[in-house]
Amino acid sequence: MTREQSMLRRHRQTLAVVAVLVGAIGGLLGGCAPKRTLFPPTALIAPYDTSEGDALWAVIPPRNESGTTAVDTRMVGDAIVQACESTRGVRCLPLNRTIEAMRAMQLDEIRNPADAEQLAVLLGADAIIAGSVTAYDPYEPPIMGLSLALYARPGSLLSQRRDLVDPYAMTRSYSDTQFQGSNFRGSPNTVASEILDARDHSVLMVLRDYAEGRSDKQSALDWRVHLASMDLFTRFAAHQTVRRLLDEEWLRLAREVSQQNRSP
Repeated sequence: MTREQSMLRRHRQTLAVVAVLVGAIGGLLGGCAPKRTLFPPTALIAPYDTSEGDALWAVIPPRNESGTTAVDTRMVGDAIVQACESTRGVRCLPLNRTIEAMRAMQLDEIRNPADAEQLAVLLGADAIIAGSVTAYDPYEPPIMGLSLALYARPGSLLSQRRDLVDPYAMTRSYSDTQFQGSNFRGSPNTVASEILDARDHSVLMVLRDYAEGRSDKQSALDWRVHLASMDLFTRFAAHQTVRRLLDEEWLRLAREVSQQNRSP
């Protein structure tokens, strides 16, 4: 065997040993790497009897009452639609379809409860969600305020009292209790309002729970990614306000059942 052949043989043996070591190290690193665990996000649940199908909602683009022109109300409306659509027992029409129906009715906005009722009939929806953006600050820490009111179409599975009230006063209300006993026709089933200030630790705790299953735990920001993006924070605010609206709906239906049980 020549010197060159001997050197080539040793070189091949060295390469083989290196390949084995690299494979072993890769296997060790792969085995030690943390496995990505998936978690289901928290789900919203509607209180309605859906034995004949889910409730169908439609969302009106919210009014901007925040005092700043930086708000994209259609983006906020889409976030509300997404929150409604993710609710078990509820389906929600796309925002563009609701806007097209409003144009067909020659409406720039919903001015009174009769408009909301006619829009629900035209869309075939069980309820209309109207609301307003009450606070908006996209700079970190972000702030988002939303107020929502749910109007049920007469005869729908979300049957309601036939009292009445100013719709814009209702969207600014913190509770539906003040409208009980109203002499007006067409008050909403329920209203809910939230001011979500990311400087508030209680808001951060709710945001962290919301982000479970909606953010990558292996990323540097983890759940805090929702603080770095106003789009993501808006989705969180819409989800939280719709959640409050559903909580109020659970209470409303419980009160109705209680009243029925007390009736002779």
